[in-house]
Amino acid sequence: MERPGIFDAFAIKGVGFRSRVLRSSLGGRMATYDGQVTPAWRNFERRFARAENRLGGIISATIDVDDKRMSPLEYPKLSHDRFIGPLAEGIRAVQAEGCRYIVQLGDPGGHTQASLLSEDADGKSASRTFDLFFGYRNTTSPMTPEEIAAEVDAFRSAALRVRQAGADGVEITASKGYILHQFLNPATNRRRDAYGGSEEKRFRLLKEVVTAVRAAVGQDYLVGVRLSAEDFNYLPMYNIRLPLAWPLRDHFMGNRLETTLRYGQWLADLGVDYLHIDSGFGFVNPKGSPGQYPFEGLRLFCNSVRHLSAKAAVRATLLNLWPTGLARRVLGVGWQIRPAANAHYARAFRRQVKIPVIANGGFQELDKIEGALAAGDCDLVAIGRPLLANPDLLAYYANGEKPIRPCTWCSLCCTRTAVLPIGCYDISRFDSQAQMQDQILRLSSDHSA
Repeated sequence: MERPGIFDAFAIKGVGFRSRVLRSSLGGRMATYDGQVTPAWRNFERRFARAENRLGGIISATIDVDDKRMSPLEYPKLSHDRFIGPLAEGIRAVQAEGCRYIVQLGDPGGHTQASLLSEDADGKSASRTFDLFFGYRNTTSPMTPEEIAAEVDAFRSAALRVRQAGADGVEITASKGYILHQFLNPATNRRRDAYGGSEEKRFRLLKEVVTAVRAAVGQDYLVGVRLSAEDFNYLPMYNIRLPLAWPLRDHFMGNRLETTLRYGQWLADLGVDYLHIDSGFGFVNPKGSPGQYPFEGLRLFCNSVRHLSAKAAVRATLLNLWPTGLARRVLGVGWQIRPAANAHYARAFRRQVKIPVIANGGFQELDKIEGALAAGDCDLVAIGRPLLANPDLLAYYANGEKPIRPCTWCSLCCTRTAVLPIGCYDISRFDSQAQMQDQILRLSSDHSA
């Protein structure tokens, strides 16, 4: 049997992708203050979609289903019908280039990192916990049964809007440490009701969301789930999460592969069409964003939200006390460049669940992409940061070349773009600071080429 290549077409539920590479969830401050996408967002997405770039499809930035929480300010929402029109316009622009578009839906819940002013709603989670690194509220607060029902309905309504906007599919975020992940993770879900206390009960919210989404969009529509293969709760190493969960293995590790494989099978049984596999808990984390420790970006962001709570103020103060070089060495434990970081996890899911699997994390070099596809680790590969550095990455490979200035995995784009415009902030990739700034300012314009 001939091994699949990077430029071979692939289809899931009738949605055909012209290559085996998708752009992963990637976005920035390109919406109005209330969450409506702008022409800047449309231009940004279209730049990746151009026919000459050979990209099979784009998975959107995580679009928030909640009308109150900001993830962060000027990031897109799909919590009201008024957001459909502008979203549809951008989707059509991408599809006109022959590129598929999948909308990723999520809700940061208790990991909400930013707001105009401190809001009780930004701390809603599975249980009451203290988390030094993720979220800005001093503690999270458990969602009531009524709030859980409203959350399910928010996903259902947003998924229907995705289809009405003309997207090729919808992806549910049960990763990144977002609200569905908070319910799945035994360290953050201490509930003893129908939504916590066992694997089946922790899975219940995700099950209800998937069921509601499928009912809203119909059996003929593409529905996927982004899932973390293992949580690695102890990363970042300096994070403090209280109270301790028992057994301590659950507290420091969270879900392990044996558990998430069961989740994957249950999702397949519910009729999910594909799984999008990464690892780690929270955004950003060393497993979900393999690469260098983005200390400068994290410090910038923490300083920008220090007014929101006592915890946020203390966190920013502590980060400001660290010399940059020392912080990179000490706080950066666990952050390392690891090519194809989650390919082995994708392979485990692909063998277990028998539905298409997307692998995410650490893909840039052609041999790593081709190797994961040829080995049967995954059906598609999702790439984020290297495509931000070089939107024409696949065009290089199609011409038998390599990018002149590849992504260095500095991860500054993951942290700075919560405060600043999206773009590559690694000055080592540019001839001057002025050139770097010009790339950032032009990236979402209609003359950015």
